[in-house]
Amino acid sequence: MKILSRKLLHRLSSKQAIRSYGYSTKRISDFGQPTPASHPHLMKEGEITPAITTEEYISRRKRLLELLPEKSLAIIAAAPVKMMTDVVPYTLRQDADYLYLTGCQQPGGLAVLSHEQGLCMFMPEANAHDVVWQGQIAGIDAALKIFKAEEAYPMSKLNKILPDMMKRSSKLFHNKLTATPTYTDLEAFEKAAHVGKVSDLSIFTHELRWVKSPAELKLMKESASIACQALLQTMLFSKVYPHEGMLSAKVEYECRVRGAQRMAFNPVVGGGPNGSVIHYSRNDQRIGDADLVLMDVGCELHGYCSDLTRTWPPCGSFSSLQEEVYDLILQTNKECIRLCKPGASIRQIHNYSVELLLKGLTEIGILERDDFISYHQLNPTSIGHYLGMDVHDSSMISYDRPLKPGVVITIEPGIYVPSSFDGPERYRGIGIRIEDEVLITETGCEVLTGSMPKEIKHIESLLNNHSHGMGMEGHNIIKAATS
Repeated sequence: MKILSRKLLHRLSSKQAIRSYGYSTKRISDFGQPTPASHPHLMKEGEITPAITTEEYISRRKRLLELLPEKSLAIIAAAPVKMMTDVVPYTLRQDADYLYLTGCQQPGGLAVLSHEQGLCMFMPEANAHDVVWQGQIAGIDAALKIFKAEEAYPMSKLNKILPDMMKRSSKLFHNKLTATPTYTDLEAFEKAAHVGKVSDLSIFTHELRWVKSPAELKLMKESASIACQALLQTMLFSKVYPHEGMLSAKVEYECRVRGAQRMAFNPVVGGGPNGSVIHYSRNDQRIGDADLVLMDVGCELHGYCSDLTRTWPPCGSFSSLQEEVYDLILQTNKECIRLCKPGASIRQIHNYSVELLLKGLTEIGILERDDFISYHQLNPTSIGHYLGMDVHDSSMISYDRPLKPGVVITIEPGIYVPSSFDGPERYRGIGIRIEDEVLITETGCEVLTGSMPKEIKHIESLLNNHSHGMGMEGHNIIKAATS
C-alpha cells in the first residue's frame, strides 16, 4: 500500500501541481458551449465544434440550398428543453439536423435558411435569473460571430419577422418529426400547410448526412475506438462482477473517461434469456454462472455515434451448444462484411444474411425446416442500418440505395430464441448478436470496430488470462493511496 501511495504521489510533483492549477487573468467570452478560446485542449482555431470547421458548416448550408427549389424556405428547430420533473431537466441532446447545419449545441433556437437571406438564426434570450441558475447561453452575437449567420434576431421578434419570410416563399420545408409550435402555430405556416406548400426537409438533410466528410469520419473512428476500449474493459470486468447493472455502469464510465459526452443509447446488457430481448434495457439481473451476456453499446463523441455488440460467457467458457450457435452468427457476420463495398446495398446484404442463417439454423436443428416465417420469429431485425449523428442515421435513405465511399453502416446478425420458443428446449433463451461498424471505402470497406475481439478463442483467452475487477476493494486501495 505504501509503495502504491508513493508512486501515485510521485506522479504529482510540485511542478506538475503548479502547472495544473495555473490561471490566466485574460477574460474569455462564454457562449454557452466550447470554443477554441475556452477549450483550446479540445478545439482548434477555425472550428465551431470539435474537428468541424466554420468552412464545413458553411459548405453544408450551401449544399442544402443547392438541393432546395428557388424561393423556398427551410426551417430547422433546435431541440427543446424536456423536463424530468417540474424543476429537473433531462440532459439536452441537440437535434441532429440543427447541429449539422449550425454547430449550435444549445436548446430553443430556430434556424431559417433561404437563397435570398442565407442563414437567419432566432436565438433564445437569457435574463439575469437564467444566467445565475443555468449560466450563459449563445445569443444573437454568437449567432453572427460564432455560427456565421447572415442575420440573427432574438426569439421575441420571431412572430414579426418569420411570417413575412414565409409569405415571400414559394415552398416551406421543415422536419416534421421535430417541429415545434414556435413556428407551426404561426398563421402563415398554417396557411402554407393548408394549400400543400409545406414539405419534409429531412429528405434533403439525410441525403447530405449520408456520406461523411473526412472530418466526420475522424470523429466516427474515434467514437468507435472509445466504444471498443470501453466494451473490452467491461468484458474483462464481467468475470468478477457478472451483473447487468454493474456492466452497464462500467461501460458508460469507460466511455465517459475517454472523452465521450454521453452514451448513444441506453446500453443493452442482456444476461441469459434477457439476451433474447432485442432492445432489452432493464439491466437489473445477475447473470447466471453458465449464461451468455449480450451487450449492445455505443457512445457519442461531439455529435457522432458508435454502435457495436458482443456476446460472451462471463464465466470464461462457451458451452458446446453456445459455441455452435455463436459460430453461425460469427461466420454470418464475416461473410456479410465481405459484401460491404461500393455498389452493394443493405438490402442485398440483408437478404444474403437471411439465406445463411436460415440454412445454418436448420442444420443445427433450431428450425425444423427452411421456413422464413419461423426464421422471422427468431430474428425480425435488419442486418444493419446507417450510422452517423443518429444511431439509425439518415433514415430517409432507402436500404436499396447502392452504398458509396464515406457511408458508415452496421453489420449485426443475430438470433433471439425466446423462452417460449416452440422448438428444441435446449436452445430456449439464447440470444446472440455480433455487431460491427463498417465504413465503405473506394476499394471495399474498413471495419471501425475491428479491434474488439469476437473470435471464441480470443474471448476465452481474455476472460481466463487477463480478466480483472475493480470492485470495492480496488476502490478502497485507490482511496487510501490518494488520501
